[in-house]
Amino acid sequence: MDAGTLGAISTVLVMLAFLGVCWWAFSPKRKKRFEEDANLPFADEPKNTENAQQAQRADEESDGRN
Repeated sequence: MDAGTLGAISTVLVMLAFLGVCWWAFSPKRKKRFEEDANLPFADEPKNTENAQQAQRADEESDGRN
């Protein structure tokens, strides 16, 4: 096998791997999981504004005491 043949084989393998990843990422049955994972950074935030205001006041009070 020469370098041209190895280059062609590796190109085809990389293309197949890329298509496999695209198929996996955009598969409709994985959409719900990816949407849930996208919201993970916001999981620790308070649900309503009253809790958010209380948390902000507590942070301000603790900053003032230091």
